[in-house]
Amino acid sequence: MDTVRLGIVGLGNMGKAHLANIRAGKVPGLAVTSLCESHGTIPPLQEGEEGFTDVNAMIKSGRIDAILICTPHFSHTTIGIAALEAGLHVLVEKPISVHKADCERLIAAHKDKSKIFAAMFNMRTNATFKKVKDLIDSGELGAIRRVHWEVTNWFRTNYYYATGGWRGTWKGEGGGVLMNQCPHNLDLFQWMFGMPQRVRGFCQFGRFHQVEVEDDVTAVLMYDSGTTATFVTSTGEAPGKNCLEICGEQGRLTVTDGTKIHFQRNRTQMSKFCMEAEAAFAMPESWHMEIPVEPTGGQHVEILQNFTNAILKGEKLLSPAEEGIKSVELANAILLSTWQDKTIEFPMSSADYERILIEKGEKSTFQKTKVAPKASSDDFAKSFR
Repeated sequence: MDTVRLGIVGLGNMGKAHLANIRAGKVPGLAVTSLCESHGTIPPLQEGEEGFTDVNAMIKSGRIDAILICTPHFSHTTIGIAALEAGLHVLVEKPISVHKADCERLIAAHKDKSKIFAAMFNMRTNATFKKVKDLIDSGELGAIRRVHWEVTNWFRTNYYYATGGWRGTWKGEGGGVLMNQCPHNLDLFQWMFGMPQRVRGFCQFGRFHQVEVEDDVTAVLMYDSGTTATFVTSTGEAPGKNCLEICGEQGRLTVTDGTKIHFQRNRTQMSKFCMEAEAAFAMPESWHMEIPVEPTGGQHVEILQNFTNAILKGEKLLSPAEEGIKSVELANAILLSTWQDKTIEFPMSSADYERILIEKGEKSTFQKTKVAPKASSDDFAKSFR
């Protein structure tokens, strides 16, 4: 095989964006042969493409080798399982599922390891975060003492939530800022720092919008090593910011807007200086430096190319879908901690979370005013997450 025949299911903003990139020839070795949309309009088909309204019919058609799942969150599990059981290669948009139990079901369906199973965590291609991970893994920062990530530049208006009946609801979206806007941030967090052992979440629900899900979050994450971290996010704070601070033995690293890295580097590791200095108010000598970073990276196209190359050439995956359970578990645990008003240990109980989430969806009496969208398609593309 020299070309992977791809079927895309879900032709919303992200599905259309992926389709445009592939049709433009930006992903050598990958060709769209099938499109599936059950609730909207399929874009005009090009030569060699076939349209479907039933995803199971597309999966069984024999026209595709792989599927790209761009549907609403809850259906990632059922479609992914059906595709894996049919022997297809699978690439699923973030998050891979809404809750940990569904992640476990989806991952368990990946029995044939010759089939590639990947997730669209395109931020792993961002050169800034690749550099930060390299600085951590190489020991340049020394042992990590503390992490603080404030990512509040996800501001959304109430109109944003009102334009979609599924938005901002437990039954439709399965969560708020943690599940819709922050999967990439949570994936990067565990990718760089590893999973914590405990978390205490403080979520506020519908604080800034007419929604029933979380739109303001503060979480404290704890590691057995003594390292602590805070994660703060919101869709109701303007102006927001995106600032990651990492305090290590060798100094403090600050990442601003995902593009700039500043390192205030200690000449002597802080713990060594603390124990050896013979002065009460002395501080280690430190140097300020800007860490050079290459252009941003290939983002969605790079993940698509990596997925294709993994199928055709055996290339190592940048974002294996099995790793997608970690960001989902972080989000679930922060919410579960809030609901149960206690610290949650990892691994968390997937059954407890699933039970509460289902109950919230079934018992919800939440109603919101629906409005017709007035924004341009470009505006909606920008605000899809």
